[in-house]
Amino acid sequence: MKIKLIIIVLLFFNLIIAQTKFKVVQKETETWRSIYSLVDENENVIRVLDSTKYLICFNIENYSYFAVFGIKGQPGWTAIDANENILFQVYNTSFGEPTPDYLIENKIRIIDKENRIGFANELGKIIIKPQFEIATSFHNGKAIIGQKCEKVPWEKHTKEEDCHHYSIICGKHGYIDEKGEIIKLGKYQFEDIMKEIDWKPNEEY
Repeated sequence: MKIKLIIIVLLFFNLIIAQTKFKVVQKETETWRSIYSLVDENENVIRVLDSTKYLICFNIENYSYFAVFGIKGQPGWTAIDANENILFQVYNTSFGEPTPDYLIENKIRIIDKENRIGFANELGKIIIKPQFEIATSFHNGKAIIGQKCEKVPWEKHTKEEDCHHYSIICGKHGYIDEKGEIIKLGKYQFEDIMKEIDWKPNEEY
């Protein structure tokens, strides 16, 4: 009975830590590696991260329920909570540039193993499962989506792996609401949908 009680207490404690709002504090060293610490709102250090594993962070000094890191052995960008639980992979907004997405209207774009796009909220909870080939950030409660999309290199290259910059051309465009419901989808141009819903980009598409 005591063992069960201890397990329950530990699970409850871990849940509380995981739901803690925290910031990432970076400490530079004499080497190229930085040491990252997770610090709560009372300035208490929750944990110091392994510098050989956590290579780079993109939301330093901002309190949040998750942090986005480049982690050794993990593709792209990974969101973790205060307990170092992996929550989801974060969408990279620009081909060839290290630009992980960030919260816009309390939603951040995430991806699955097939690079389909979905959304998580500010608490780090997945609210729209990854399912879209292309999806913009939200603006006034709507996001533009695309289907039958392909990457078109900006310039011709001898080898495919030499090219890191692309435009996205889609056969269909439409938009979704904050629940992920498709409101409209068809053979429309991106600009047509953008004008119809008065969508405006924050910074990146």
